[in-house]
Amino acid sequence: MIPALLASASFGAAMNSLAQTHERFISELVTLTEIPSPPFKEEVRGQAYRDMLEAAGLKDVAIDSIGNVTGVRRGKASGGRMIAVSAHLDTVFPEGTDVTVRREGFRLSAPGVGDNTRGLAVILAYLRALDAVGMETRDDILVLASVGEEGEGDLRGMRHFFANSTYRDRIAALVCLDGPTPANTVVSAGTGSKRYRVTFRGPGGHSFADHGIVNPMIAAARAVVELGRLSLPDDPKTTCSSTVIKGGSSVNAIPAEVSLMVDLRSNSAFELADLDARFREIVLQSCHVENDSRSIEKGIIAVEIALIGDRPAGGTAVGELTRSAAAAIAAIGQTPVFSSFSTDANVAMSLGVPAVTLSWGGKGGDAHSLTEWTDVDPATTLPEMSVGLAVLLACAGADIK
Repeated sequence: MIPALLASASFGAAMNSLAQTHERFISELVTLTEIPSPPFKEEVRGQAYRDMLEAAGLKDVAIDSIGNVTGVRRGKASGGRMIAVSAHLDTVFPEGTDVTVRREGFRLSAPGVGDNTRGLAVILAYLRALDAVGMETRDDILVLASVGEEGEGDLRGMRHFFANSTYRDRIAALVCLDGPTPANTVVSAGTGSKRYRVTFRGPGGHSFADHGIVNPMIAAARAVVELGRLSLPDDPKTTCSSTVIKGGSSVNAIPAEVSLMVDLRSNSAFELADLDARFREIVLQSCHVENDSRSIEKGIIAVEIALIGDRPAGGTAVGELTRSAAAAIAAIGQTPVFSSFSTDANVAMSLGVPAVTLSWGGKGGDAHSLTEWTDVDPATTLPEMSVGLAVLLACAGADIK
């Protein structure tokens, strides 16, 4: 399907339309980037995107109870299976972050300009191009702008969609656009993760007068050290990272509470479950060792293990979706690379729905930092944008001429 699609006059016309409207794509990217969309507060951007989808002519545009925005481009067999294309609304940046876009030539710089505001703008550009050339598809295309993809959002938007949406049982394939992912990368496996906040609590006291009593700082430190000593497989890649530690009130006070955050990841559901069990054992043992090693006259160390993130592992088998992605990448002169990562596609993969995450096309860097940037030079951007469009049309059964 991909070679015939790419060689068709229809696809060529669609790509020509993308080129002619490239400045509008850039303008919409800037507009969306400058609408703050911090974690758990994506409402304003979601409302703006809903209006953009309506202006693009989609049907049944709506915002669900959790904040996901959806709209349908109807196919000739409307009401049957659907091909979903998605990008996430949220960024990692908190309220108050300056999201003003700075432009130098084709380089745009601003927090969130690439991850993943660009994905939202690319979808709009695709819709306009298809309408400009009157390209029809066999299947309905569902546009999904999700909330809660980043961090402690824990894929909440995509989880909600596949648990509650009236469209969920009609999704035959999902194409996520996210970045900055190299244009030749096909994320066809979802890295699973479990994220925890571990809180050690004790009596606390004076650093001199109460010296010798149990100390939650020592219990937490022991847990961090032991977790760092774990032997983990390289294949399937499995990792354990202690990432944040907080606690204490004064240099001369034994803390009453110390917490740490731990991120467990694996490309294998089995290995992740095994790591999770070993993590829990180490945390509890660190608590027991401290209680056995020091005085519990004023009280003992207790520990609370709170799950704050749980992303399922999964994978998409070789099939129409992965073959289409590989062929589209090869057509722009690049070698496709299949990889595993943690994206919105994890949810679909874990449910057996074919899903991949692809680049939105174009260069970018410094994701999740205040210096985040993306390059919109049409000379490189347009060929790479063709990949996602070709995959979407191949799966949806484009009527090519």
